[in-house]
Amino acid sequence: MPKNTRKIAIAGAATLGAAALAFSVVPADAQTTTDAVSSARVAYSAAPVQAVKASVTDQLATTSVKVDAIEAKKKAAAAAAAEKKAAAEAAAKAAAAKKKAAAAAAAKKAAAARKAKAAASRSTERVAVKKAATKSYANNLDGWIKHSLDIMKSKGIPGSYSGLHRNIIRESSGNPKAINNWDINAINGIPSKGLLQVIPPTFAAYHVAGTSWNIYDPVANITAAANYAADKYGTIDNVDSAY
Repeated sequence: MPKNTRKIAIAGAATLGAAALAFSVVPADAQTTTDAVSSARVAYSAAPVQAVKASVTDQLATTSVKVDAIEAKKKAAAAAAAEKKAAAEAAAKAAAAKKKAAAAAAAKKAAAARKAKAAASRSTERVAVKKAATKSYANNLDGWIKHSLDIMKSKGIPGSYSGLHRNIIRESSGNPKAINNWDINAINGIPSKGLLQVIPPTFAAYHVAGTSWNIYDPVANITAAANYAADKYGTIDNVDSAY
């Protein structure tokens, strides 16, 4: 028998043997065989279903974790925003309080300034009233001398009460209308007149502003004579005789 023929014969025999073995294992009832096959198939397909279920569960778990993470981020962001808002409100309140305090301090300072200004104004008014008040003098020799001394002091003219009084008594005995009609001045037509016996030209030359131009006016006469004596002798206090 050729080699190829022998190989085919062996293969055929092996095939037939396998077929015979298969028939000897399977039960004679064909329906039962079919059910067994079907059960085997159902049991075999259970593993993939379980795998799919596990995969879905894992996916859901992962999604839940992601959702939780998103919620956590939202809560954290909300908390941060709330904290930032609270800080801003606190800062605004602090700024408002500081502004209010500054305004109160400024108002207090302004009130103090107004009070001080009002006090200064009242003081100035009192001084002005005091200055405006006219000092009164007695209408006698004592009053005339004192009035003249105040004017002399304001004009810088030297002289004392005693110096004026002494010379007035010697020259006119305190008579403001006194006139000398016998001395050289009278002979020359310009008699001496008043408390300190001043001739008209001297009175006009040494008249003190603010006093009367009447040579017989007691205060005007004393002040002009004191002004003349200050120019010629340094002060009326240095005069002890006719001058």
